[in-house]
Amino acid sequence: MNIVAIAGSSIPSDTANSIQVMKACSALVELGHSLTLIVPEFAGRPQIDIQRHYGIPCPFPIEWLPSPSRRLFPILAFGRALRHRPELIYTWFPFSAALGLLARTPVVLEAHFYPTGRFGPLWHWAFVHLPGQKRLVCITQALLDILERDFGTHLRPEEIVIAPNGVELERFASLPNPEQARRALGLPSAPTVVCAGHLYPGRGADLFLELAKSLPEVQFVWVGGRPADVQEWTRRATGIQNIAFLGFVPNHELPRYLAAADVLLMPYGRVILGSSGSLSSAAVASPMKMFEYMAAGRPILSSDLPVIREVLDETMAVFAPPEDVSAWRSALIELLSDPQRRARLAANARRVIERYTWSARARAILAGW
Repeated sequence: MNIVAIAGSSIPSDTANSIQVMKACSALVELGHSLTLIVPEFAGRPQIDIQRHYGIPCPFPIEWLPSPSRRLFPILAFGRALRHRPELIYTWFPFSAALGLLARTPVVLEAHFYPTGRFGPLWHWAFVHLPGQKRLVCITQALLDILERDFGTHLRPEEIVIAPNGVELERFASLPNPEQARRALGLPSAPTVVCAGHLYPGRGADLFLELAKSLPEVQFVWVGGRPADVQEWTRRATGIQNIAFLGFVPNHELPRYLAAADVLLMPYGRVILGSSGSLSSAAVASPMKMFEYMAAGRPILSSDLPVIREVLDETMAVFAPPEDVSAWRSALIELLSDPQRRARLAANARRVIERYTWSARARAILAGW
């Protein structure tokens, strides 16, 4: 099909939503579809190798559309999309999705959060109730439950797909063992715990720091974060010799850092803020790093949140309450002292991840179309 995708992400950037958009679009191209992505233009857009930056296997054309405001962008982007005579509009905007149905164009609306603001619920309602060929993609069952309960999202079963985020398994093939990876990256040879992601509130950096204080014989490495956040957490860690905040690493380099871990952490809080810093996604999130951790073949120690258990269970990960530092410390000590258990958990997760590739996700989203 000739697909036009409409997203509000700043591309290129280091945000999780921009990575997710690029991975989802690349997977559609990998299946043989042609795709053009329309995103907002922004001041100071860096001129970099986007395919390498995002680690995507299949590139595609991107159009950066100037817009006087983010509120007007979905309308302007829809107008631009029509110039391409799309056979499918794939969007993260309920507004653009509703306009597509009004134009009698098949639409896929990918939802990562429930609609907010004055007009968000209205346009979501319009998408649900307008006739036409459509499909709602929810990244978690928890999100769909909220949409059905609070927003009257009652669609036919064939119009709904639960599609968590995914991973490209080929990027995690033939990884070195932890000691080899640490040597290659210049990291200490000590037992190592790694966490990847931004340093926004609710991502667990405070817990990470407390664990490092209490386990001086273990090396703690945080990969990711914007420069100001890295600087702040490095300041807070002054005097703690076994912790390092490395900052942003391009997505294509991330597997090497995950491979250096003996244990991978997902220390989410009960409230998880994103780049906007306003609304918590803890109840509905599908963290991309969870799938990358699974693919890396290293054991996972995760916050015990219901939405995480949509993918992981005790055969694949160890869980601890988000606020209980002592429980995390005990669980981590037990994991580090039991290599057989670590290997068993990692192997189980690695087998399950086969069903969570980006290409498998794309096939499920377009199944029957």
